[in-house]
Amino acid sequence: MTVSIAHSADVDDRALIGPDTKVWHLAQIREDARIGAECVIGRGAYVGAGVRIGDRCKVQNHALIYEPATLADGVFIGPAVVLTNDRYPRSVTGDGRLKSGDDWSAAGVFVEHGASVGARAVCLPGIRIGRWAVVAAGAVVTRDVPDHALVLGNPARFHTWVGPDGIPLEPDGVDGWRCPASSRHFRLIDGRLSPSEP
Repeated sequence: MTVSIAHSADVDDRALIGPDTKVWHLAQIREDARIGAECVIGRGAYVGAGVRIGDRCKVQNHALIYEPATLADGVFIGPAVVLTNDRYPRSVTGDGRLKSGDDWSAAGVFVEHGASVGARAVCLPGIRIGRWAVVAAGAVVTRDVPDHALVLGNPARFHTWVGPDGIPLEPDGVDGWRCPASSRHFRLIDGRLSPSEP
């Protein structure tokens, strides 16, 4: 078990990278970032200081993961995705001074187990993307995304439910849903989708 880091990547000595993780060309991983096992950090990706990334995650080319974002296990971040961290972005303070780290509070995006964020999507600070959720390519996410939800558009809105395979579920009886790929069954209870027996 080894870590594979391209020669052109910029990985801070204080970052922790798990076994069998690959870091590709021109990626930058900042101080105190923690990346789990069996991850792939794509070409030109940026992982901010103190960011937490779980096991078996993929961060595709040119994605920007700003601190203090957290990615749980099995998360997919598509090409050129931006996970932002500043609710009120300004270069200067109200009196015209250049802002420093002491002049604002970072708010990270939290992406839960198995969720996917499609290419060029933008996620605003402080939001949560639920387990197995899918954010469509190009979406602008301005509020929390429920578990198993597929959201799309600007601002991102609920479209349908998805299972762990990422495929839209099919209605199956009253409040029931079925995955056409795996035949797994789900039930919608109080607005939340949960696995169930058929």
